[in-house]
Amino acid sequence: MNNSLSSRDILAIGLMVFALFFGAGNMIFPPALGQAAGEDVWIAALGFLTTGIGLPLLGIAAIAISNGDLETIAGRVHPKFGLFFTTIVYLTIGPIFAIPRTATVSYEIAVVPYLSKFSEDYEWVAKMVDQTSWLPLFLFVVLFFTVTLLFALNPSKLVDRIGKILTPILLAVIVILVIKGILFPLGDLQSATGNYAKEPFFTGFVDGYGTMDALASLVFGIVIINAIKQRNVTNPKIIAKSTIKAGFISASLLGAVYLALSYIGATSRDLTKDADNGGAILSIIAKELYGPTGTAILGAAILFACLTTAIGLVSACGEFFSKVIPGVTYKQVAVITTLIGATIANVGLAKLIEITIPVLLMIYPIAIVLMILTFLHPFFNGYQAVYVGAVIGALLISIFDGLNAFGVNVTQIIDFFNSFLPFYSKQVGWLVPSLIGGLIGFVIAILTKQEEKPLQ
Repeated sequence: MNNSLSSRDILAIGLMVFALFFGAGNMIFPPALGQAAGEDVWIAALGFLTTGIGLPLLGIAAIAISNGDLETIAGRVHPKFGLFFTTIVYLTIGPIFAIPRTATVSYEIAVVPYLSKFSEDYEWVAKMVDQTSWLPLFLFVVLFFTVTLLFALNPSKLVDRIGKILTPILLAVIVILVIKGILFPLGDLQSATGNYAKEPFFTGFVDGYGTMDALASLVFGIVIINAIKQRNVTNPKIIAKSTIKAGFISASLLGAVYLALSYIGATSRDLTKDADNGGAILSIIAKELYGPTGTAILGAAILFACLTTAIGLVSACGEFFSKVIPGVTYKQVAVITTLIGATIANVGLAKLIEITIPVLLMIYPIAIVLMILTFLHPFFNGYQAVYVGAVIGALLISIFDGLNAFGVNVTQIIDFFNSFLPFYSKQVGWLVPSLIGGLIGFVIAILTKQEEKPLQ
């Protein structure tokens, strides 16, 4: 029985992890950050890296040392909470939000520019698009998710297909896009704007939420572990070390890409000042650097990034829901997940994107607290009361942040938080209440002689 992995195997798994994490959001958020942060781009990027890389790596490590999955970690609060929170996370980064977004963003960046050009050049194309505006997106979504499903239906081939085939292609197109932008900047760094002028680090910190990678790490962690186990590694310590090593490989690649894209965005403000999102910024930069070829390079990068992420998410959802729903197989879940994602991508994504950030504001602090407690677990003897107190403390704040972002009138409560809650203005107001809740839980556990629980 093999109880070790070769460096080549770890590299392949690390490349797979990078490809799983690197989706459309990872391409479009850094340039927007750079454009707004200007001269403060490196401080802002540091905040972005904290949540965009640090938290995902923390999540992978938490799964690795727990020798379990997200449900195991969240279940330390209560088994029912573990199942509920895990289900919410899988739905959020699965068929409800992230999976549909991969197809729609791919379509808008990789297809729409050419569709617009063909509409200008050919009258029959313009007429078809005008009369059946839904058809091009529908056809693309069908093709996109057909390819996704074909890859996801055989998870045992995930490492070979993604780590060894798709990832090198993805890295190649990213390098082609950014290298000229670094060597030949499109402009000078200018003063920061908006929130980046006031709080560059913490603004970047919160913007990192949008990647959803911290949540994805709690899902992909078990995918990595399964990929290692499929290579006949059975020693839990070797599995944990290999998982963390693969995570570091992924984090290093993500960090390099984020910094490069942030710098390109920061040096192109004059050129992209009218663009209102990272995708538009990248499109302008790509066309300026490489002409029409640049548009094709960007489209390829986005398409491969979204495709690999969609494959990983469908696979992860298949693993989880086939485990918790009796009588349902992995392949059945993969098909259902793909169909739901395809349906939403066609008819409901625009509205769902509007509520993505409010949902993330509600659940991200809980995920962060669970990760941190996993590493502190031995220091407080794994008392359940500590988990309960810390999660409740974070939830009491995050739920109002989410409601406020949804447009619910909680102005008085938000004003109170702004006035009396430390760090609330920096958008991490949940930190102190979570700490207080955990300390209260620890005291309760001591007084009630609560059972000590080792890290499993």
